[in-house]
Amino acid sequence: MAKTPSNMVSLGTKASKFNLLDVTIDSFKSLDELKGDKGTVIMFICNHCPYVKHVNTTIVEIAKKYQQSGIKFIAISSNDVLNYPEDSPKLMKENAIEYNFCFPYLYDETQQTAIVYDAACTPDFYVYNSDLELVYRGQLDDSRPGNNLPCDGNDLSHALNFLITNKVNEKLQKPSIGCNIKWKVS
Repeated sequence: MAKTPSNMVSLGTKASKFNLLDVTIDSFKSLDELKGDKGTVIMFICNHCPYVKHVNTTIVEIAKKYQQSGIKFIAISSNDVLNYPEDSPKLMKENAIEYNFCFPYLYDETQQTAIVYDAACTPDFYVYNSDLELVYRGQLDDSRPGNNLPCDGNDLSHALNFLITNKVNEKLQKPSIGCNIKWKVS
């Protein structure tokens, strides 16, 4: 497992628009259609990464909890499916069904969305307020495959609690660690 940290994009950065295939419903969806009233969590994930497999159940639990508060969740896979066929749209849909995703799972075929978000690894988490301004980026929690720490989503939940209550989150934001995004070779 390659350990790649996320890029710590500047807080306040505006979310970039996209229109990507939602593999769960076989339809294209835009950020404007999917964003939440209170906030939006954009997660770069994939099917095969052990770091993502480690957190899938927790991200679904967190999404179910916070969607009631006007927070919408969006998962995006940007991996090169020619060299990593286990991340294909067909298998993305199967993965979404297996883990009971309660959020769209989008396929970034051109990888342009990952590039403009400066996504580096899977999983990589970005939290935006109602104005689509970045208020959190980084890890779900301190848990990693094999480190025996509980996968509880503590860091992401903390950020979401502050967003919901309109408070400034001054807690140190740590980069996520995961597999690097599998970029296409040109």
